[in-house]
Amino acid sequence: MATGVPTIERHVRSSWSLPLFASIASLAFVLAAVTDPTPGLSLAAEQVEAPAAPDSQTFVASDEHSISVERTEWTTSRVVTYGVAPAAGTPDPGTAQAIAADMVAARGWSTTEFDCLVSLWNKESGWNVYAHNKSSGAYGIPQSLPGTKMASAGADWATNPSTQITWGLGYIQARYGTPCGAWAHSQRVGWY
Repeated sequence: MATGVPTIERHVRSSWSLPLFASIASLAFVLAAVTDPTPGLSLAAEQVEAPAAPDSQTFVASDEHSISVERTEWTTSRVVTYGVAPAAGTPDPGTAQAIAADMVAARGWSTTEFDCLVSLWNKESGWNVYAHNKSSGAYGIPQSLPGTKMASAGADWATNPSTQITWGLGYIQARYGTPCGAWAHSQRVGWY
């Protein structure tokens, strides 16, 4: 070797490093392609269309290493579930729930909306006309804050379930559109 000529050292790659890298990269690609990135994600009871997916995918890590992934079924749509409540059934005559069922039907809302309302107000007040939240001051079946807001539906707001329900349904319609909209909001954030 001549003096004064710089020597170039080459890094020698181990014979196993490229196949190992290709395998890890392929596995990462496969996991990203076949796992759901949004497990448990749900929105307010609507149909969500997923983009069309190919029948197979191929990932090439190098000229001599490749992996092919095939999936026999692709999901093209999914139904998401916030806003859906369990069936409430038929309320006992004369109860606050029976009054609410009639008012929900009079507004043209479905029994599904009534189911959401039952779940919402079970959570909020247990349908107790005298329910009072000591920490917030919310009052009545719909947990109006302050309770005096319900006076716009009647002077007997503090004791009459019909007055409270009338006010509560008006509030829900104005703010959330429907009881299922209010129930979905309550499920997401803990209040409506």
